[in-house]
Amino acid sequence: MNHNGRLSRRQILAAAGFIGLAGLTACGSGDDGDGGKDLSKKRNGAMKDYRVGDQFKATEPLSFSLLHNDNPVYPMKGDWLFWKELTRRTGVTLEATPVPLSDYEKKRSLLIGAGDAPLLIPKTYPGAETAFVSSGAVLPVSEYVHLMPHFQAKVKKWRLQPEVDSLRQSDGRYYLLPGLHEKVKAGYSLAFRTDVLERHGLSLPTTWDEVYQVFRALKEEYPDRYPFSDRWSTNTPFPAGALFQYLGQAYGVRAGWSYLNTSWDAEAEKFVFTGATDAYRQVVEYLHTLVAEKLMDPESFTQTDDEAVKKLLAQRSFAISANPQELVQNYRYNLGKQVEGATVEMIPVPLGPAGPVVLGGSRLENGMMISSKALDGDDFVALMQFVDWLWYSDAGQEFCKWGVENVTHTRSGPGAYELKPGISLMGSDPDAPEDLQKDFGFSNGVFAYGGSWALVSSSFGPDEKEFQDAMAGREQLPVDPPHPLRAEEQERATLWDTPLKDHVTQNTLRFVLGKRPLSEWDDYLAELRAKNMDQFIDLHNQAHERFRKENG
Repeated sequence: MNHNGRLSRRQILAAAGFIGLAGLTACGSGDDGDGGKDLSKKRNGAMKDYRVGDQFKATEPLSFSLLHNDNPVYPMKGDWLFWKELTRRTGVTLEATPVPLSDYEKKRSLLIGAGDAPLLIPKTYPGAETAFVSSGAVLPVSEYVHLMPHFQAKVKKWRLQPEVDSLRQSDGRYYLLPGLHEKVKAGYSLAFRTDVLERHGLSLPTTWDEVYQVFRALKEEYPDRYPFSDRWSTNTPFPAGALFQYLGQAYGVRAGWSYLNTSWDAEAEKFVFTGATDAYRQVVEYLHTLVAEKLMDPESFTQTDDEAVKKLLAQRSFAISANPQELVQNYRYNLGKQVEGATVEMIPVPLGPAGPVVLGGSRLENGMMISSKALDGDDFVALMQFVDWLWYSDAGQEFCKWGVENVTHTRSGPGAYELKPGISLMGSDPDAPEDLQKDFGFSNGVFAYGGSWALVSSSFGPDEKEFQDAMAGREQLPVDPPHPLRAEEQERATLWDTPLKDHVTQNTLRFVLGKRPLSEWDDYLAELRAKNMDQFIDLHNQAHERFRKENG
């Protein structure tokens, strides 16, 4: 995942927190109706009989406006083959308004608030749509999914209804069409200098206890160095967010980038405050031990990514958080140039007390809001069919990711794609004169995400394939039960949410770094109560109980 992809991941995990979003599990049939709207006069350009497997083709030329999240890695170009081929296949021309990735959320809010938003508003992470519901600015899309056979088929086939239902607001409807994944895709874990481990007779660890023992052994061999110096701490709401996130999995708690103030306690059958749980304290204690015993560089929580990587390349550290792209394109490539015989591998997320689990909910990804103005158009049905084909059909998803067969790629079977010579994707061929994203507009994060495992994994390199295969056997935890807040409750919760989260973050780091003794944990809990922790959790539990009673 490129750097900008990581920013998006932080938005989804640290800001939106879609796992715990309110839902309406009782409405899980997927048979949402049309809201009583007569759509018979809104069928201009629509296909009369549009079913799963059909190629959408408008019966007359259509044009839809779209907000385009412009990634600086592949800035939008008007002459991309993507646009031309899309119009040829569908009869639809997209009028894209590019907005810089760094300014996208702010600009999106301003446009929606002013009533100037394009009809299609993609790259919206679950939770971000809530702010626009009460104004009526965005469409309650759940009322119209009967027009989207591919979306409905994937939800049914992949048993995604509980996740989709988790997007429902207090009126029982959802306002975001999420990206849909067949399987959970893990992204981050620890990477180790395997040549160094082998030199000292050490094996790659499989549990966090073993990680600790490996770090201790390395410290004995290299007393003047920190075995572990980490990254992903700047430009993020949670320093060392990746590490906290995958370490939290081992204890069954959301931490780091995936931190949410609310957690469902299945045993107690109620929501609890995440940063006050025993599991969260265990995560904090584990990292405190690493820092206190000088097994982990304390600068891990303040340094830039470049500074952390430089320490790895200079052999001042031997472990670092990784994702498969960084492993290959950064660590391995640069170590290979600087340190003869150096090898580095990313391990499956080490196991802990929670066992082989992956925190639930991550089969949903960023998705699409649709402006409520779309319903005023006489081509509304065609717009819904178009969105369904491009973002949710197998053919549309393949097109968005890989482009045009025999032009940008060849295909030898399901999930077996090969780029045409001279075309690179995310550094796959550094010497290639053309790039699938930059020069053709495919594998663009606005359009290409989610899908079948065969499609998602089709761009994996050998390392990522090995990592994902190892993680595939882990259990996905259930989605949190429904607890949608009413508008006035949402206002109160929002007022309390950020100060509480900030207090958790600040004190997490103070405890880890030894700037606050762990003996003051009870004082920390009292401080959270003074910041309305109990009232905040009561709101969510009351909302959950209300929905449970109202909807069976």
